[in-house]
Amino acid sequence: MEVKIEANWKKILKDEFDKHYFKSLITFIKAEYKNYTCYPKGTDIFNAFEFCPFDKTKVVILGQDPYHGPQQAHGLSFSVPKGISTPPSLINIYKELKEDLTIPIPEHGNLESWAKQGVLLLNATLTVRAHEAGSHQNKGWEIFTDEVIRKLSSEKEGIVFLLWGGYAKRKSKLINSAKHHILTSGHPSPLSANRGYWFGNKHFSETNNILARQNTSLVKW
Repeated sequence: MEVKIEANWKKILKDEFDKHYFKSLITFIKAEYKNYTCYPKGTDIFNAFEFCPFDKTKVVILGQDPYHGPQQAHGLSFSVPKGISTPPSLINIYKELKEDLTIPIPEHGNLESWAKQGVLLLNATLTVRAHEAGSHQNKGWEIFTDEVIRKLSSEKEGIVFLLWGGYAKRKSKLINSAKHHILTSGHPSPLSANRGYWFGNKHFSETNNILARQNTSLVKW
């Protein structure tokens, strides 16, 4: 099967596409999209890679599952297309941005501008059945996205990994902390944020401080 993914990522990940687990995953995904409503739409599944090529990746924000409501998911973790209501977790991300860097809260939830600046907005699972959170977990996507993290860790240096919540923090074992920067906090979801585990982490200013020390262009959040 020909996987439509950005050229540099395709080169880096070419061995994965030929592995048994990935072929089984694609067979499963094709059947799901044929028999059920699934998100995001097929052409958006690899948007995180399309908008943020391997060579340009300097920050990684790891999510778990795509949004499972209509028209929300478009292949970027935490992001929704313009015209769709901003989800609660992203509202809290925006609130922290405002507190941290005095950035006004946007009127939309589309984070494509971040991705195009080198922020890989990666979900661990890239697809989901409508209204069924976690329905495509443990089918192979996590094996694939774990390898994405390993490749970034082994073949690049100085990336800032933002790991929010317990699930994301467990991915730290895939990252060489001697070469990269790992910032952790609670998840921005209301449940976690309202318990005091999210607000005040200052991850956005800290990310830019790290990039500045590396003489890398800052992210315009």
